[in-house]
Amino acid sequence: MEIVKKVLMHPDFIKYLRLNEAAEKERKFCRHDLQHAVDVARVAYIISLERAYGLSKELIYVTALLHDIGRWKQYEDKSDHAEEGAKLAGKILEDLDFDKRDMEMIIEAITGHRGKKRGKSLLGEVIYEGDKSCRPCINCVMVNECNWYSDGDQPELLY
Repeated sequence: MEIVKKVLMHPDFIKYLRLNEAAEKERKFCRHDLQHAVDVARVAYIISLERAYGLSKELIYVTALLHDIGRWKQYEDKSDHAEEGAKLAGKILEDLDFDKRDMEMIIEAITGHRGKKRGKSLLGEVIYEGDKSCRPCINCVMVNECNWYSDGDQPELLY
């Protein structure tokens, strides 16, 4: 997973993680930090294996690591963090001389990881589902105030 290591060490990736951390310092709900990105990667990879999608582990991990890097921008100016994150991810992937086809798949998956623009590719599908099912909401003290459960649903542990 050499590319994953390069993403983790990329100065812009580190900068965006720090910006997310600063923007969410007072946030009482789940955060969009490295732990979340790794959780998304792990769950997305499990989903891919369960469904025999044949997606590479590295492709899933790179996408998951990058999927929320634009979150700070949403707090700053209300822009769509998925769209902003896709732009930021594109620059990182270009810096790393990423394969053009894989880069397009990653950008599409990042853009589509929110409900309204749900990913259309297999990669987009597993990132979307990994993102939505990786949180340990079942044990969260904020569940009664969380938008995810405002319709009365109760959290489940899926992965």
